[in-house]
Amino acid sequence: MKQLLTYSLLLLLFFPSEILSAQQREDAIEKRKAAPLFTIRGSVRESDTYKPISKVNIEVNGGAYTRTDLDGSFLIQARKGDELVIRHKDFETVYYTIQSNERITVEVEPAKEKLQTETTFKRDIKRFNSLIDSVTKYKKLDVEKSISFVGEALSQSNSKKQNAEAYLVLAEVYMHWKQYDLAVANFRVSLENVETNHAKLGLAKAYGLNKNYQESIDTYNAINKKILSNYQLVALYEGLGDTYFSIKNYDASIEAYQQGLTIANKHLIKPKIVDLNSKIAQGYNSSGKVDKAETFFGNSLGLAEKETKKRALEEKVTVADFQNTNRNYSEEIQLRKEIVEDVKDVQRDSVIVNESPLTLQKQNYKIGNAYFLQKDYANAIPYLEKSIEEAEANQDLVVKKDATKKLSDVYVDAGDFEKAKATFESYKNTVDELYIKREQELSQADRFRRNIIQQQNRITSLESDRELTTSLASERDKNQQLIIYSLVTGLILLLIMAFFMFKYIKQQRLANNLLALKSLRSQMNPHFIFNALNSVNSFIANNDERTANKYLSDFSHLMRAVLENSEEDFIPLEKEIDLLDLYTKLEHFRFQDKFDYSIIVNEDVAVTEYQIPPMLLQPYIENAVWHGLRYKTEKGHLKITIAKKSETEITITVADDGIGRTRSKELKTSHQLKQKSKGMGNIKKRVAILNNMYKDKVDVFIDDYQDAEDAGTKVVVTLKKD
Repeated sequence: MKQLLTYSLLLLLFFPSEILSAQQREDAIEKRKAAPLFTIRGSVRESDTYKPISKVNIEVNGGAYTRTDLDGSFLIQARKGDELVIRHKDFETVYYTIQSNERITVEVEPAKEKLQTETTFKRDIKRFNSLIDSVTKYKKLDVEKSISFVGEALSQSNSKKQNAEAYLVLAEVYMHWKQYDLAVANFRVSLENVETNHAKLGLAKAYGLNKNYQESIDTYNAINKKILSNYQLVALYEGLGDTYFSIKNYDASIEAYQQGLTIANKHLIKPKIVDLNSKIAQGYNSSGKVDKAETFFGNSLGLAEKETKKRALEEKVTVADFQNTNRNYSEEIQLRKEIVEDVKDVQRDSVIVNESPLTLQKQNYKIGNAYFLQKDYANAIPYLEKSIEEAEANQDLVVKKDATKKLSDVYVDAGDFEKAKATFESYKNTVDELYIKREQELSQADRFRRNIIQQQNRITSLESDRELTTSLASERDKNQQLIIYSLVTGLILLLIMAFFMFKYIKQQRLANNLLALKSLRSQMNPHFIFNALNSVNSFIANNDERTANKYLSDFSHLMRAVLENSEEDFIPLEKEIDLLDLYTKLEHFRFQDKFDYSIIVNEDVAVTEYQIPPMLLQPYIENAVWHGLRYKTEKGHLKITIAKKSETEITITVADDGIGRTRSKELKTSHQLKQKSKGMGNIKKRVAILNNMYKDKVDVFIDDYQDAEDAGTKVVVTLKKD
């Protein structure tokens, strides 16, 4: 029981702290969500060389995603307190917490060892980025200082990419100060340097605000939508819708807003969902479709409540104006009273300028006006008086003028002409005071415009000087390039000449080889015929007419086949085997008592797949018979074997058991020794030429056949497949 009480006390102590902690976390999350959405400019670079890293994954934790460009830069939407997760295969994941909308540079350790650090390059990049950041910082505070920083940044620029960024930021400065014609000019210069989607969208928007409506529409439509990020695609359709709305093409504007809303809903781009619902509602209201407008305003109000308090109030103002347009004064009054109550909370955190539709003087004036339109003078008068009081306190002469005039009208309608007269006198005094102020403002605006144009002219002059310097450098580079191109062209011509000379020499060598082969073949045929006719002569000398006729018949068949193949470098192996068989048969016919023969083709040899020079083997068979076997005392044997050596090679072996090369040489007469064997010499030359032409296709090896008195001779011919 005691333990149970202890646990109960611990739980009572623990749970409140957990609830408080959870509540604090939720408050922190809500506070972060309420923070304004920034467009963060950044880059990822190597820490030692400061070189940019492309294709780095950049993700807001649980939100937007993008990748760095070739120059390592990126743009992404985020809020203060959001965490960027920076991933790449070549370095460890980096986490960066957003503190403001200033540029961020993430330096990472390189993946590999680098050479000398490029400190000058790194320093120049940082200097340029610092100047661009200064432009962004002063954009809303001091336009002249911002333009001055742009001029300095351009003087530091050393690439078209940096030029494009400087002009892009300058165009955004002009957009803030409503100098839309200058913004158009600078967006165009930025695009002339480097084309970016950011600059194209900015140019299209600037055209619309400068009332170049058709140029705005054309620019939006010319942008390649496939390469835009989801946020940029929503911005494109929203901007296109705004331009159509400006020219009162409400159907086209609603269609564009709808396309943007579809993408925003799909990718949860919440601020744009609110804006687009509101703009669709305004489009329907302007086209007279009030019911549809009410539906979308209902959506925008509900969604705005989930955004920042200031955004929710802005949407209430838009809906209140809608109710006023449609004479729903009670609903308008209710909304504006809610705005008045909530604006006080917003004013604690931020300053609301007189130009804002959220000021108390404007809301009280519009509440008083709504009561006046309902003829409820008792309620209209105090709200209009409060509006005049707040307008005086905030020096808002425009609202003071309108509220004073409206209060005079209320007194007239209520029948209190004395107060109406006094109030009208106050109205006239306010008009005079406002007129003087407006003259001063116009004078200031004119001076402001002249100063801006003067600053812009300095930048234009700087750019002209840069272009002149670049032109001179370009001309010098062209001359250098001309020299280089001339040298390269000369080298190419020399290479072409060398190629054709090599080709010509190769063709000449081939022609010489073919001529040599033809000459050798022409020598081979008479030599073979001479030996064969000697054999016929011996038959005739012995009065063996029948044998001579038979021999001549077979000889004629052989000669016909030899002549048919005499012009070819290679013939099918199958045909060469038939010739060998016929020739060996003729020799055996003459020397039947001296030798027998056999021709063996192994079963695994595909004779149809191989090519062989014609009459290559005949001289080796002739040598075997005439110089080996015919001098043998006993009957010898000639064996021709064709066997497979590998998948691409075969061996043709001509082996005899005759007297051998040594004894044959000893038996030769002195006259025979002086004569060289033309057949064997021709074979060696033919093999050498063919191997040179066909990359060692034929190999010949000659050795003793056996270790005996009649050693015999073995010739091994290795033949490669084509």
